[in-house]
Amino acid sequence: MKEIIFLVEDAPEGGFTAKSLGDSVYTDADMVAELHSNVRDAVACHFEDAEKPSIIFSFPRAASLP
Repeated sequence: MKEIIFLVEDAPEGGFTAKSLGDSVYTDADMVAELHSNVRDAVACHFEDAEKPSIIFSFPRAASLP
């Protein structure tokens, strides 16, 4: 079972970015719910089905927390 971890940060122009740690997967969005969907889509596009991580973690930067 492979996992992938994303660091979520506030984007300078507004919204959020998500960058994977250890893999070259990146996405962004204006809202958190949209970011979650974009992360799943980015992972699906980046990996073949047999290599696709089954667990996706995202960790917000402290400033992103309410």
